[in-house]
Amino acid sequence: MLVFVVSAGMGRFHLSPLAVLRLLWIRLSASVVPPDLQQASLILFRIRLPRLLGATLVGSALAASGAAYQGLFQNPLVSPDVLGVSAGAAFGAVLSLFLGLHTTGLVLVSFVFGLGTALLVGLLARKVGQNAHLALVLSGIMVGSLLSSATSLVKLLADPTNVLPALTYWLMGGLSTIKEGQLLIAGPVIFLSLILLLALRWRINLLTMGDEEARTLGAQVPLSRALIIFAATLATAACVAISGPIGWVGLVIPHFARMLAGSDYRVLLPASLLMGASFLILVDDFSRLLTTSEIPIGIVTSFVGVPVFLILIRRGSSR
Repeated sequence: MLVFVVSAGMGRFHLSPLAVLRLLWIRLSASVVPPDLQQASLILFRIRLPRLLGATLVGSALAASGAAYQGLFQNPLVSPDVLGVSAGAAFGAVLSLFLGLHTTGLVLVSFVFGLGTALLVGLLARKVGQNAHLALVLSGIMVGSLLSSATSLVKLLADPTNVLPALTYWLMGGLSTIKEGQLLIAGPVIFLSLILLLALRWRINLLTMGDEEARTLGAQVPLSRALIIFAATLATAACVAISGPIGWVGLVIPHFARMLAGSDYRVLLPASLLMGASFLILVDDFSRLLTTSEIPIGIVTSFVGVPVFLILIRRGSSR
């Protein structure tokens, strides 16, 4: 909450934290905005608040999904796009921009393609029949690579003057284009997915012990795994639909949360959620305030995530 309130006041038009809290209270109490705060109210609620809410939802969902996937697959290098969901949602968004769809249409098409990719990966993995974890990961890599190639093909066919720059910029990931209508579509999906993940976090503890031990302790392994994958995939697809592909949040933040909160998912998952939201808000502040022209947030997360992850690997290998 502290990061949220402080970030809401940061920008070319500065607002103090007290002014932000006062404006939020005026909006919640349905009071009349004083004349001296009308311009500030317009900037806060029309420009900054949708972006901050988007950063909060996307950061928390990617970090929580990454933590859930890492526990489920028992692999610390797994990220939310392991099942090819990000590639599928990105292809849907690029196809929408190529066809001239924007805002609501883009979000819906991207979301549908992300979920469709996850379903396709699940069907391919079931055909293998052996080693469910490995089959899911390999199927995700294969389908994700195919959809990435399809995205490149759409970029090749796009108008290089009007359409291609929009496609390229969107694929870098960012929060500058998030509108209230997009949040109304993706926000409830992300929120419900996070609620489901939080409700199942004690089952992730059981699944990290292995399937046999989890069955011995009374867990319904296939159902629990399916629900966790469904919630994490749903959240990831909704995030990519509104912000584009943003890397490293779901891979790095769970490691920080694990250092702080331990490996108990009853604490680790909420910690990942809060740290992911705070991290993406701070990175967004950096990307929009560092220069006069905004830096796509996906570039900033890569510059931050890669060195941090190398440090984590070095620390782990030195123990």
